[in-house]
Amino acid sequence: METELKSLEEKLSLLLRMYQDTRVENKKLQKELTNSHHQCEKLNEKIHVAANQLEVLLLNIPENE
Repeated sequence: METELKSLEEKLSLLLRMYQDTRVENKKLQKELTNSHHQCEKLNEKIHVAANQLEVLLLNIPENE
């Protein structure tokens, strides 16, 4: 009985450590995801600006006669 309780205690301790490690990893991944989302939004904005500038340039090209 003593051995079984000790084994259970060790397993529970391991489970709690794994749980805490998973929580830390999860928070890190959430921050990375948020940063990636913001970076994606910035890049999309740059694409739209470049597309608009390109459209203006194309409209200003004189047509050949």
